[in-house]
Amino acid sequence: MFIAMNRFRIALGREPEFEEIWRTRESHLDDVPGFREFHLLKGPSDEDCTLYASHTLWEDREAFEAWTKSENFRKAHAGARAPAGVYLGHPQFEGFEAVL
Repeated sequence: MFIAMNRFRIALGREPEFEEIWRTRESHLDDVPGFREFHLLKGPSDEDCTLYASHTLWEDREAFEAWTKSENFRKAHAGARAPAGVYLGHPQFEGFEAVL
């Protein structure tokens, strides 16, 4: 099993816009071999931002890497743009392989 996460720092007050982008975009994941689950997680807020993480569960790292090179990946990310000021920096990718 492989878990792929992207952490996003979202400007305070812009959370509804960010969540709407994710609610309405086409993920193009349902037909992807090895894909298991997707979740968008909302974390804590501080004086600057609210932390979010997109969380996908894959059969293995190879399935995830194949997805990142696919046409479905390009289509899914074409609809991920947000108005200026929503994101505070670029997403931070973190990948984890299951040990137990």
